[in-house]
Amino acid sequence: MLTATMPEKLVTTYLEMTRRAAFRPGYVDDKDFVVMRMEVPDVPFYRFLYSAVGGQWRWRDRLVISDENLHEALSDPHTTVDVLYSSGIPAGYIELARRSESTEIAYFGLRPNYYGKGLGKHLLSWGIAQAWSDGAQRVWVHTCNLDAPAALENYLKRGFSIYDVLEEPMPSRYY
Repeated sequence: MLTATMPEKLVTTYLEMTRRAAFRPGYVDDKDFVVMRMEVPDVPFYRFLYSAVGGQWRWRDRLVISDENLHEALSDPHTTVDVLYSSGIPAGYIELARRSESTEIAYFGLRPNYYGKGLGKHLLSWGIAQAWSDGAQRVWVHTCNLDAPAALENYLKRGFSIYDVLEEPMPSRYY
């Protein structure tokens, strides 16, 4: 299900957290939810997650690269993919990319069946906590007006601050 109307402009918001003290976690206390690291790169499973989470938001980046290049990206020792399971079913994932002392939340989201249950704040909090535990001095993310409507608010509630907003004509790859 794609959004009904395509905006004319792509608005990308960049956010960062530069102090661990700014982090405001929002966990859900439910034994049916567990986060597990994808320890071995599994390209078909990753593509399933990526499509299930990002399909309706027109995510394309990881769909247009070869299996070999995706396997290489997932094999990078500075990249982690943590999957949120709900009663044993994959509900979403968060991918972190560490570069020097900075960690990017490269991809993050839930499958549509899991919206509205607090799992987005839970999984985002998990990822942020992982970044800080791994020694990040800065955690950053970008979102845009094609992402889930609650994404920006979730980032702000977890303690991120906006440091840049860019507007450009909507790239053709999103049509």
